[in-house]
Amino acid sequence: MTMPTMKDLRGAVAVVTGGAGGIGRAMGRRFGQEGMKVVLADVLAEPLDEATRALTAEGIEAIGVVTDVTDYSSVESLAEQALDRFGAVHVVCNNAGTGAVSEGYMWEHDLADWRWGIDVNVLGVIHGIKAFVPILLDQGEGHVVNTCSGNGGFAPIARGAMGGPATAVYPMTKAAVLCLTESLYTHLEMTGTGVRAHVLFPGGFLNTGIWESWRHRPDQYAPTQERRTPDQTLARVVDRFESAGVHVEFTPLETVADLVVEGIGKDTFWMMGPPAPSDEVVSKKAASILARGEPDYLVDVLGKHAGRSADNEGEK
Repeated sequence: MTMPTMKDLRGAVAVVTGGAGGIGRAMGRRFGQEGMKVVLADVLAEPLDEATRALTAEGIEAIGVVTDVTDYSSVESLAEQALDRFGAVHVVCNNAGTGAVSEGYMWEHDLADWRWGIDVNVLGVIHGIKAFVPILLDQGEGHVVNTCSGNGGFAPIARGAMGGPATAVYPMTKAAVLCLTESLYTHLEMTGTGVRAHVLFPGGFLNTGIWESWRHRPDQYAPTQERRTPDQTLARVVDRFESAGVHVEFTPLETVADLVVEGIGKDTFWMMGPPAPSDEVVSKKAASILARGEPDYLVDVLGKHAGRSADNEGEK
């Protein structure tokens, strides 16, 4: 039997990786509005400092800790600094992530792209679980929120925003995040603790820096192959959508942060918005599995069936 979980977040402590911008920064601000103390963590020092100062200017008690989630000792240090400053941790958001930087078919992807994606998106979550869950277990309560994506969590997007095959790196890592979180949920349930696991699917189209992760690529993951196509930018992605007749409306990051706070309060494993067209992929995938059929649920980034097309890279 699972123990009751915390309902009142006021005075509790939240740690958010990838907290210098995007979803992470929005979550940090939302937690602060709930009266929580906030620890923002990010590998980018200057944006992290700016985000932390913005929270404190609103009267939120917050600190920023430069953290490289690919390095376990760095995540351990994050946990230690959070405890040293606030004496406890109640909510841990493993949110840091890197986006698509690879090009071509998956057998053409640079191995450095695979290593970077796996180290940040998968090992980063593992490091967060290993460093923080024992702290939460000692307290007997707490929440772990792992940021996932429908691109991989549901099924991989087959054709990308630029018309060629979409990266296989990002969805593979997000599929791993879902599996990790499901396993974490089960393991916590087995202990009878009040610590809970949640998986966040932000949903919609998000105006965040993950579209242009290449701008902050660490030297240790420097590409080993020369690119054949320009690096992706959010502006080019939006132009592609608009030229296909699809108007882009960004999901407010505040809406995603609201999902998290609401999900914690209701102890919801699946932190997701209302039913959306992407939900059809889940139904079609389940039907394909049960029928032992083909993966006909795969779509392109525009939501269209992703079968063979002259637009595919390599057929041009």
